[in-house]
Amino acid sequence: MATTLSAPGRTAATAAAFPILFAISFSHLLNDVMQSLLPAIYPILKTNYALDFGQIGLITLAFQLTASMLQPLVGLYTDRRPLPYSLPFGMLATLAGLITLAYAAHFWSLIVAASMVGLGSSVFHPEASRVSRHASGGRFGLAQSIFQVGGNAGQAIGPLLAAFIIIPHGQSSLAWFSLAALIGMVVLAFVSRWYAPRIAPRRTASADTAMLLPRGRTIWVLTILIVLLFSKFVYVSSLSTFYTFYTIQTFGVSVQTSQILLFLFLGAFAAGVMVGGPIGDRIGRKRVIWFSILGVLPFTLALPYVNLWGTAALTVVIGFVLASASSAILVYAQELLPGRVGLIAGIFFGLAFGLGGLGAALLGQLVDATSLTFVFRLCSVLPILGICAAFLPDLKR
Repeated sequence: MATTLSAPGRTAATAAAFPILFAISFSHLLNDVMQSLLPAIYPILKTNYALDFGQIGLITLAFQLTASMLQPLVGLYTDRRPLPYSLPFGMLATLAGLITLAYAAHFWSLIVAASMVGLGSSVFHPEASRVSRHASGGRFGLAQSIFQVGGNAGQAIGPLLAAFIIIPHGQSSLAWFSLAALIGMVVLAFVSRWYAPRIAPRRTASADTAMLLPRGRTIWVLTILIVLLFSKFVYVSSLSTFYTFYTIQTFGVSVQTSQILLFLFLGAFAAGVMVGGPIGDRIGRKRVIWFSILGVLPFTLALPYVNLWGTAALTVVIGFVLASASSAILVYAQELLPGRVGLIAGIFFGLAFGLGGLGAALLGQLVDATSLTFVFRLCSVLPILGICAAFLPDLKR
């Protein structure tokens, strides 16, 4: 049986459309560069608008909840009626949010801008994830890693751009990044043109839409995956939202230095995404998920108690190990529900945004009531929920 299953995998792998995978990954990079500018300039917004940490958390909540509520609906709709040319329009929404953010007059303008950026994500991610799977040639983990690494690389680059462009030139310099959105729209138009004629066979095919496991077991497994996502993304949100403030307050570094430290964490996160997918294709996604979330626990527990250099080193390790589960979780869920690629991408990308946003809002209130150090120590235990991965079935078997 093993021999019978492996041959098609090798044949399909040779048909992977790497130019399309790299194009969609590059578009993901541009999309997430613009999105990552929002949390990267939180110190500027806090000063310019006299915000407290609770309001900072609400901005994150507005951005991430917009994406999380709409993404599953977009994914469910496009599973039935694919919209390949929606990709450039998603980038257009992000562009509009960025321009609004550059010239926001008050706090509520920031909320509107963050919501528009979130809308861009909700349109982009489900269809782009489906394109990457369609172009994978059967190497689904590798394709998801290529797609996701673009986004994580964009998130890592954002703080550097904020440190060396926006901080010296002010909030209005955000408008300069409209050029990135225009480039992204051109690239996505090329991707949509490639993808559009290839959808017709999938529309009429009686894809393997049956559940791989019984309905009750499937719901149980999806619940476990959501718990794992909760531990992963609430912890990541605590770092991406409050890490710059933590390093400034705890170690007295400058705003620019804090952005560089955030870049190190997000850069390691991007590298981990690229590694996790291909490894999952080889050794199984359950093992990658188990190692990634539970394996990072010793490092997160140590983080609140080390010096500046130890903090920088540990966040690199945490980012790399924790990110290796990103592609594995998504592809595992897509294999669990064949034929529901857009819905699964929408739910899981949406949950990532939603859980992260909810976590940021609650943690912001908790920081105001206690301290940054207390919140970092509290979040350090979240990866212990990775033990739930023991209950995931091995889908390869």
